[in-house]
Amino acid sequence: MNNQPAFPVPSYVNADGETHDSSFRGMTLRDYFAAKAMQGDWADGAVDLNGYSVRAEEYYLMADAMMKAREE
Repeated sequence: MNNQPAFPVPSYVNADGETHDSSFRGMTLRDYFAAKAMQGDWADGAVDLNGYSVRAEEYYLMADAMMKAREE
C-alpha cells in the first residue's frame, strides 16, 4: 500500500535563490482517511466514550480498505 502524504509541503526557494527540500511531508493519506471515517461516525453525536482504542483500530481498517480501493 502506498502511504503517501495527504498534504505534502513542496520544496521552496529562499530569498537568496537557494532551493530547499522540506522535511515536513504532511499527514499521511491513511491518517486522513481514518480521520474522515471518525468524523463521519461521530457526526450523529452518538459517541461511545468507552472503547476508543477499538474504534481507532476500526477507523484505520476503513482507511486501509480505502487505500486498497484506490489501487484497483
